Amino acid sequence: MIPTKGRHQKRRPSWPVALGAGVVTLALIAAIVVYSSGSDRPRGQVMTIPPSEAAPSLAQPPVTESWPRWGVTHTEYSATNETAGVRDEASHVLSRVPLVQNQHIMGWGAGNPEPAPGKYDFRDLDRRVKFMSDSQAVPVITLCCAPDWMKGGSEGRTDWSQSSLETAPQRQHFDDFAKLVTTVAKRYPTVKHYMVWNEFKGFWNNAQNRWDAEAYTEMYNKVYDALKAVDEDIKVGGPYVPILSNKNGRGSELQGPWGVADQRDLDAVEYWIKNKKGADFIVIDAASVTRDAGIHPDEFTALGKFSALTTWLRQKSGDMPVWWAEWYVAPDNVDWTEERRTAVQAVAMMEFAAGGAATALYWNPQRKAGQDCPGCLWVPGQGQEMPMAGLLSGFTKWFPGGVTLENLTSSDPKVRVLAQQRMLVMVNTSDAPVTTTVDGKQFELKPYEIKWSERGGA
Repeated sequence: MIPTKGRHQKRRPSWPVALGAGVVTLALIAAIVVYSSGSDRPRGQVMTIPPSEAAPSLAQPPVTESWPRWGVTHTEYSATNETAGVRDEASHVLSRVPLVQNQHIMGWGAGNPEPAPGKYDFRDLDRRVKFMSDSQAVPVITLCCAPDWMKGGSEGRTDWSQSSLETAPQRQHFDDFAKLVTTVAKRYPTVKHYMVWNEFKGFWNNAQNRWDAEAYTEMYNKVYDALKAVDEDIKVGGPYVPILSNKNGRGSELQGPWGVADQRDLDAVEYWIKNKKGADFIVIDAASVTRDAGIHPDEFTALGKFSALTTWLRQKSGDMPVWWAEWYVAPDNVDWTEERRTAVQAVAMMEFAAGGAATALYWNPQRKAGQDCPGCLWVPGQGQEMPMAGLLSGFTKWFPGGVTLENLTSSDPKVRVLAQQRMLVMVNTSDAPVTTTVDGKQFELKPYEIKWSERGGA
């Protein structure tokens, strides 16, 4: 997750380090620990809130069933970097069941859109937006990053180092960034959804050891006004904050078996909620991996963080649609088989659905042709579908936004279940074969197998 690497890539966390120190699918328990406000938060009463007992407004996701819910973000190497034949194969993989597709305006496959004031170069972004259209996507654009001259750099030059992409526009250039946003929105009138910035890049207050939510929100409000001035039907979301967690911690209002959320991240979200001019959805991202203990307590229980955070966001925002711009389930270079990796991703998506997330975008880790590509959607340079693509297609078809979930469980707790009236999906979370009964039927699942089964509903 998170900061950029080189011109277009993204690597895992290098966020500011904090000082000091079996969830059952569809019967998930999110442990929320309440503290008073302030830097020294006395311990309060621990409340466990099963979704079935949550406030009525949280009973179902606040989205219509026509919204796909699931999607992908294009990164440095994507279909537009492939040969024509492979690009067509990738387009078929993504268009079989239309997905949400997201592209940044600078970085992650797109060059500098405005190298000098008023001098535009949208060639890369044009190619990416065209591919999204060709592959029947619901298009989304992330408004990050900013040209060098808005960040104190030189006009006409682009520094693709990580430090440059990790830099926010200077305050005196917030209006210039909003003007660039206006140009983007007018250029792509079919794009109706925008996420503002990426993970608070450059908005860290070193002196106070916290996010500079005030500066980000100031920029966000200018961008919000700019987009709504182009088309009031455009949907705008922020703040796209990464929510970190530790195995152990104090002073946080959100924790569970998966760990303790960093309160500074939650504070940044709450500041934006209270001070934004407006928003159509709320955006965050997170990894289930903790900073201080890695995977805790295991890779599947750790995923409960996703549904707990989704529930917390919906409560804090007044049930605003929750978008997950990115999610991550393992440390870098973890030695998992593709079957195990995909099983963990499937349970993560179950957690998003159970928590009522409106949208969840998979950060597609495509690579150059000939390279190993764990978790990718198609084989680089060849185009054959990989398991994660099938998983996204299945969830998009059967678990779109607004679909009513049904509470089914497995006779063997090692098998997680997500169900709606017509279809259920099961995941064996163990490295051994399992025989289980679900919905009155007996199933045999191989190690880490994902199995779909039609139900008798209309």
